[in-house]
Amino acid sequence: MQRNFSALQNDFDLLVCGGGIYGAWMVYDAALRGLRVALVEQGDWASGTSSASSKLIHGGLRYLETYDFKLVRKALKERKLLLQIAPHRVWPMRFGVPVYADSRNGTLLLAAGLTLYDTLAGFPGEPMRHHHLWHKEFSAHFPFLAGAALNQVERADVGASLLAKIWKTFASKLAPTTSDAPPRLKGGFTYGDAQTDDARLVLELVAGALAHGAVCVNYAKLVAWSEEGGKVCGATVQDVMTGATLPVRAKQCVNTVGQWTTATAQGREWCRLSKGIHLVLPALPTSEAILLTAKQDGRVFFIIPWYGRTLLGTTDTDYRGDIAHVVVEDEEVDYLLAAANGYLKTELKKTDVIGSYAGLRAMKQSDAAHPSKASRDWELKTDSSGLHHAIGGKLTSAREDAAVIVNVICARLGVDVGCATKNHDLPWKPQQDFVAWSDEVVLRAQRLGIDGESAMWLLRRHGSRVEKVFEIVAGAPQLAARVVAELPFIYADLLLCAKDEMVLYLPDLLRRRMPLLILAKLNAAEIRKLAELVAPVLGWDSDRILQEVEACCL
Repeated sequence: MQRNFSALQNDFDLLVCGGGIYGAWMVYDAALRGLRVALVEQGDWASGTSSASSKLIHGGLRYLETYDFKLVRKALKERKLLLQIAPHRVWPMRFGVPVYADSRNGTLLLAAGLTLYDTLAGFPGEPMRHHHLWHKEFSAHFPFLAGAALNQVERADVGASLLAKIWKTFASKLAPTTSDAPPRLKGGFTYGDAQTDDARLVLELVAGALAHGAVCVNYAKLVAWSEEGGKVCGATVQDVMTGATLPVRAKQCVNTVGQWTTATAQGREWCRLSKGIHLVLPALPTSEAILLTAKQDGRVFFIIPWYGRTLLGTTDTDYRGDIAHVVVEDEEVDYLLAAANGYLKTELKKTDVIGSYAGLRAMKQSDAAHPSKASRDWELKTDSSGLHHAIGGKLTSAREDAAVIVNVICARLGVDVGCATKNHDLPWKPQQDFVAWSDEVVLRAQRLGIDGESAMWLLRRHGSRVEKVFEIVAGAPQLAARVVAELPFIYADLLLCAKDEMVLYLPDLLRRRMPLLILAKLNAAEIRKLAELVAPVLGWDSDRILQEVEACCL
C-alpha cells in the first residue's frame, strides 16, 4: 500500500470522502465493479469511529428489546457472510449471559430471545447456536463473576461441616436480605457472535480497492466541494503533509464522514451523535466474552477479550461537544467500572485501567429519549446539489449498506453492474482450507521462533500476507520477539506495518496498525525505541523521531 496524492488529479466516476468502514466498503465495491473511484480521508484510515468500536461483528442481541428485527436479521446475515469470505479477519466468539435471582431478564425470557436470535440467523450450527448452562457449568466458563461456584481449593478452604452448611442455608432464609449481599447466580446462557480488529478490517478493504485500480489517499483533506450548474462535480483536496491542493473531478460524490456530518446545519438535522467509550483492562480467566446489564440504568455492556487484554464498554450518551476532540471523561470511567463491579468477585479500580478510547456514533435523527433506544440502521440522504451522504449504520452491516449506495451511483452513471462484494473473498484471505492453513502457519511460525499466541494473532492480522512477516523474521531472527511481553505483537509485524501499510505518523502505527498505545502503558523511552526501529523504513531523522514520540505522549 503506497500513498500517491498526485494521482487524485484525475477524472473519476466516484469520489468518496471519509475513510472509515463505510467509505472503505464503498470504494472496494465500486473498484470491483470497474468504476474509476477515489477515496480521500483527512486523517488516517479508520482514525474516527471505525477504530473506536467494541470490535464485534454481531447481530445486536439487545436490539431485540426494541423490536428492530429487520436490523438484527440483516446484521446476522452479514455476520455469516463475513465469517465465510474473511475467516482471517472475522472469527467466532462465544458470549455469556448470566441469570441472577434478581435479573431483569429471567431464564425464560432470555431463552425466548436467544431462540429468536438463532432463528433470525437461520438456525446456525456450532459455534453460533445458543445453549443454557446451569450454575456450576456457567461458573466454569466465567469464574470471575460474583456468585460463581467455588473451585475445589476454595471449597477446601471453607471447611464447613455438612450440618453447618445446612444451618447456614436455613438461617439465610430467615435472615433479612441486605442490599450488600451478592445476588444468587442461577446459571446462564452462551451464544455465538464474532470479533474483528476494526481498524485492520478498514485497512484491508482500502488495500483491496487499491489493488483493483482505486486511488486511496489518507491525510487528504476536503477543502470544498466543486459545483457546476448547482451540481457537485468533484472537490478541491489538500495534502495535509505538504499543504498542496489539487482539483478532483468526479461524476458522483459521496460523504461518509460520520461525526463530521454534523459540522453543517443540514447534517445536524440529519444526525444524532452518541458517545461511547471503552476501557482496556488486564485479561480475565476466560476466552469468552460476556454481556451484562448495568444496574445503574439497565444499559447493556460487554466484557470482551481482545489481543490478550479485556475491553470493557460501552457507554451511550448524547454528545454535543467538539467533534474533533472526543476524550474519555472521569465520570464515564466511573460508570463502566461501577457497572462491571456489580458483577465481579474482585473489584476493579481506576489503577487497573491500562488504556481507553472514545468514539462518536452518527445515528439517524430520532425522538428516542435515550440514544441507546435510537435505531442503528442506516439511510442515504441526497442534497439539492446531488451530493450523497451516508447516515448511521453499523460496522457489521456496512458492506450491504455500501453496496446499496454503489447501486444508486451505478444507476445514476448508467452502469449496469451488480454488487461485487457479496461472494468475493477479502483480499488477504488464504486460498487454502482455512483450518489446515492456520495450523500450518502456526507450526511454521513456531519453527521461526515466534510464540504460538503471537502466531495466531499474526494470521488474523495479516491473513495470507503473513508470509511477509516470516520473510522478515527469517532474515533477522531477533525480530520474532514480542514488542511488549504481555501482548501478542512481534517486532517483525511492526516493521511490516511501517513499510507496507501507508503509515505517515507514529500514532498511525501504534494506535491503529498495531494498537500498542491503547493496550499497553508505554513510556517515552519505550516509544522512542519503537520510533527508532521504524525510522529507516519511514525516512525519519532525529528531529522527526522526537516530534513523533511527543505526538504519542500527548
